Amino acid sequence: MPNENFLDLYLDYQKGTEPPTIYHRWCAITGIGALLGRNAWVIHGHNKIYANPYVMLVGESGTRKDTAIRGVKRLLVGAGYKTISADKTTKEKFLIDLEEGMDNAHNSEEERLDVRRNEKKNPTMRELFGIEKSSEPAECLITSGEFNSFLGHSNVEFIDLLTALWDWEGLYENRIKNGRSVRIPEPTISILAGNTGVGISIAFPPEVIGQGYFSRLIMVYSDPSGRRISFPPPPIPEFTAHLISLLMKIRMEMRGQFEIKPQAVIALDDIYQSWKDLDDVRFKSYSSRRHTHLLKLCLACAAARQQKSIDLGIVIYANSILHYTEYFMPKALGEFGKARNSDVTEKILKLLEKAEKPLDPAREIWPQVNRDLESMKQLADLLIGLRAAGKVDSIENGGVIIKRAIPKWDFVHSNVFSLPEYIEMKSKEEDIRI
Repeated sequence: MPNENFLDLYLDYQKGTEPPTIYHRWCAITGIGALLGRNAWVIHGHNKIYANPYVMLVGESGTRKDTAIRGVKRLLVGAGYKTISADKTTKEKFLIDLEEGMDNAHNSEEERLDVRRNEKKNPTMRELFGIEKSSEPAECLITSGEFNSFLGHSNVEFIDLLTALWDWEGLYENRIKNGRSVRIPEPTISILAGNTGVGISIAFPPEVIGQGYFSRLIMVYSDPSGRRISFPPPPIPEFTAHLISLLMKIRMEMRGQFEIKPQAVIALDDIYQSWKDLDDVRFKSYSSRRHTHLLKLCLACAAARQQKSIDLGIVIYANSILHYTEYFMPKALGEFGKARNSDVTEKILKLLEKAEKPLDPAREIWPQVNRDLESMKQLADLLIGLRAAGKVDSIENGGVIIKRAIPKWDFVHSNVFSLPEYIEMKSKEEDIRI
């Protein structure tokens, strides 16, 4: 009898809640990745690949990003996972918290002093024998429904730090601004954050597009689920307890090197050799790390099934999840870039996406953007640019309609049609047509 799949159980646990299914999926994946830390890995050449992901849920306000994040966070805490970052911090404070142990990040300064005093009173066996203090990996899960509150605005130094720590090996040393040096063994960071399209343009300067951070980030985009639940029922206590016990089991038993079965090796090679970059050039750097993202995801999916090997079924399952998510990643960035009026262009595209018929530029689009543009001529120029870029069509009576691409789901070793998020999307499309 096959082991229970935590990811499938978690989707059942959250079934009927307001956040989109794809949000719950990636929250569970990130939770597993953080739980594994450096205790589980796959060998890739001279390196080890761990399951820690950088995930950002992206959608308009009200898509219930924070609700989805808090759902898995509660289970992790229930399972004894404590190395969760403070909700708001600075680069320097983050490094200090990471060095001291992220499980103390939410303590008051007085509590922190008590911890330090106790550490001095009760030296470890390693210290008694003159061995350098703790070499245990410094783990941390960053959870933030509003990532800008955690990161700040255009904080390039903090962005560069998170970029470096994604796959850091060995001891991380840094002299921070107050003159103090930090020495952090094997920093292992996972990120589960939420943001809006506008928030992304505030948090990240356009120059970071195509650079390291965005190559490490999986952007999970979704429109609102459409579910409105005035009085959601509380979770079934027995179901909650069962999921917590599964997480505890995964943390205790899923340790060491995970084997990649021969058929899985062949499939992963087929995927790597067949992969073509996403059409959106802003994801060129992501495409260069796609294989690593897939290996991380395979590791998390195998652990979720409590098996220490990656077989062909795991590869197809993980690749289907990633393939489906990637299709919507350009929508997560919207029109984010260096172009002037990119925020207004994004606003226009959002209006057209929600419209059930072609919109008249003067009567239906201009009233929505007149505070952002100086004249109707600017609007006309933007619409001409969007048409040249193949994003909108104009019709004979002057109306404008968005050009909808037909998704292609025929990538090798993937089966998105079985995913609940795909079924949910198709159901919504059918409802719109009716």
